[in-house]
Amino acid sequence: MTAHSEPGPGLAGESACPTRRSRIRRHPERDAIERAAPILSEGLVAHVGFVEDGQPFVIPLGYQFNPAEPDRLYLHGSTASRALQHVASGAPVSIAVTLADGLVYSRTAMYHSMNYRSVVLFGRGRRVTDPEMQLKVYRGMVSRYFPGRTAGRDYSEPTAEHLEATLLVEVRIEEWSAKQREGGPLGPTDADRGAGGTCGVVRL
Repeated sequence: MTAHSEPGPGLAGESACPTRRSRIRRHPERDAIERAAPILSEGLVAHVGFVEDGQPFVIPLGYQFNPAEPDRLYLHGSTASRALQHVASGAPVSIAVTLADGLVYSRTAMYHSMNYRSVVLFGRGRRVTDPEMQLKVYRGMVSRYFPGRTAGRDYSEPTAEHLEATLLVEVRIEEWSAKQREGGPLGPTDADRGAGGTCGVVRL
């Protein structure tokens, strides 16, 4: 995949050359790097991958992403979570966010497909301990998942006890990539209305 591989502010600006771990090898025409931030803004579930003691893990988590700060993403959960503790330690992490837009059916079995938008990113995490920053991130996360909800009016702010019991991890994005498929089926007879069978798209 085409990727931004400069850490920090460079991620939001100049595009860097793709690296071996992020280059698109299949369907490079589906590269959608310019849509990476909007996809992360719209997504709901992040699949977080990491390796601990030689064992690979993938866990689904809610997350916070603000396109005004495109070099970072936030994860949160219980302080008892070994997975989040590992991510917060600074170990390498890979995160995938996918939006399914449609199911594509073809007159040919091999050409059944899916319309989607996806981002894969690589980075490292650190624990956020500043209470003001924690509250800022949590407010943003609630607003992203529940537009219009306001702290103090619709819900009470987290207490000091709640903040202490919750592990907030900031993942600094070192590199990201995006891919998208859109449109109808591409089978050899899908454009022929006189051919047998059916084809089309089920929009999700």
